[in-house]
Amino acid sequence: MNKNPGIPAEELEKYSSAISLSDMEIFVFPELLYSLVLANIMSPRIWEWKNHDWFRKLDKMSPYKKIQRLKQYIIDHYEFNLDLDTWGLTTKESEVERFAPFMDEETIGRSNALFGYEGDKHYFSLDIRKHFGLDRYTSNAIPYWKTETLEAMDAFQFKENYRAGAGECVSLSTLYAAALFIVCDIPLEAIFLLATPLHSQNFINVNNGVLTNNRRLVTKNMWFNGTDLTAKAQRALRHEQITIVANNTGYIHTVYPEATIDPDSFQLFKENLDAFTTTEITSEIIANFLRDRSEYQSCFQIKYIRHGKEQYLPIERAFGYEHSSPYKVSDYATRDKLLEEIDEYDFYADPIPDRIQLNKLSDYLKNNPISHFDDESMKELAERIDCTKDMDRKMSVIEGLVDFIHLDPELPDSGSKQFNGPGPIAIKPGMQRVEIIQYLETLRTSHRIADLAFYASRDLAATDWQPFLKAAFERNPVVIEATKNLSDGELFQSLEKMPNESIYDGTRVAQPDEVWNFQRGDGLERAIAFSNVWKSRHPADTIKLAASGNTVMLKLGEEEYRFVSSKGLEKQLEL
Repeated sequence: MNKNPGIPAEELEKYSSAISLSDMEIFVFPELLYSLVLANIMSPRIWEWKNHDWFRKLDKMSPYKKIQRLKQYIIDHYEFNLDLDTWGLTTKESEVERFAPFMDEETIGRSNALFGYEGDKHYFSLDIRKHFGLDRYTSNAIPYWKTETLEAMDAFQFKENYRAGAGECVSLSTLYAAALFIVCDIPLEAIFLLATPLHSQNFINVNNGVLTNNRRLVTKNMWFNGTDLTAKAQRALRHEQITIVANNTGYIHTVYPEATIDPDSFQLFKENLDAFTTTEITSEIIANFLRDRSEYQSCFQIKYIRHGKEQYLPIERAFGYEHSSPYKVSDYATRDKLLEEIDEYDFYADPIPDRIQLNKLSDYLKNNPISHFDDESMKELAERIDCTKDMDRKMSVIEGLVDFIHLDPELPDSGSKQFNGPGPIAIKPGMQRVEIIQYLETLRTSHRIADLAFYASRDLAATDWQPFLKAAFERNPVVIEATKNLSDGELFQSLEKMPNESIYDGTRVAQPDEVWNFQRGDGLERAIAFSNVWKSRHPADTIKLAASGNTVMLKLGEEEYRFVSSKGLEKQLEL
């Protein structure tokens, strides 16, 4: 039943954005981020995971073991999709005009990668724009960087050159959040979604904290292991403003003065994230620091006893051998096994001048771990870093080490916000899908995020059609571009021969570009896709759509077309 007949004009852009779900739309309308989580929770497809053999006996596992199990399932079934062309192109001018009533161009430009945002200069010295393919978009043309529902992610298996499902970072983070709740029984209160201009990930308050990063997970120990993989996982939190933090109690956005997230929940999140990104200085952490910050390796050496004689190795040589060895410099118990594998001619007979002996420092730290906020212990550490009389170099090592062991992410400023939310989405582990949907339906008139969730799930039996059609006709350029060389008749034939199957269950309906990208669709979906292309070719024509029973009739100008549908929707429209 439609709980929200007639969307007010001032709300139509937001509600239609719940259908198209581009990154820009989520940035401007932060409610959409958690609405997609709820749409995935309502999806029957994700509930089917619970019956998969991979999750057998999951109830006997610890929360972290459950999360590890889920991670492997996601890695096996989904790819990280970086193809910005999947959902076609728009222009900076049209997007700025769309969002002008809600956010000015300067604010969007400071915070969105598609509008020239470059974040921290160090981050972009890594050529991150080229990595994402953004360097191709230097004119007014920019891609729709759309977030996929679970069904659209699964449907990538039908797209050429994809082995399985796929999705971009927001798609994966919202998928993770829903699956953590449904499959792993992690309470929604413990799952926080973090969005930056270039990335989206989740912080899970389990054990010492777990961070999702696209398909993978990062634990606190991993955060400080100094590997390239971890350095990539840290990029967003180290070098970008976190623009949105959201959980089941609401959201806080760096731009908007009002926040709907529960302030106590946000404070707990900040404390837990701070603990996750902070550690003590130990011998293992020193070695991990040097693995990550190779520019400081020239300050260190390792002493090794070979045939009863002391030998000294530049530490960069030891790290070089790590790549082909199961042993690590940071593993105090097995470090000597790594050194055994290194040719003797790489060692020096005497201590190398102006280099710290890692062994001495490790022996001290073994019983004296240091906290960066303890001034006395930091002073003593500085005295033990005695490799050089160059104070600038010495301070550079210490500052680099402190930066490695403590990150203060740039979160939205809660002190400047007015907290005013409608209350939490109070669904709990153990509730069944139907029960959850019924509960969310009761919230629709009082809770915007719950209402938008039904739009994000594309259920035309439970929503007003106007936002869906607005998104369909304004933000689906792929099918228009791909069929521009086909005649109207050839276009119909191309759509007619597609498999008559929807990527969505029941009365949920795909957008035109989903139909074209995945080359399948229910008759109603193909009729709307046909109408979208027709309107772009013949803008003056009136389009009449009549859905009744298993038939969808289209009258396009003077032409009539018929499609077979199993959606069971009854509707007559003039477009």
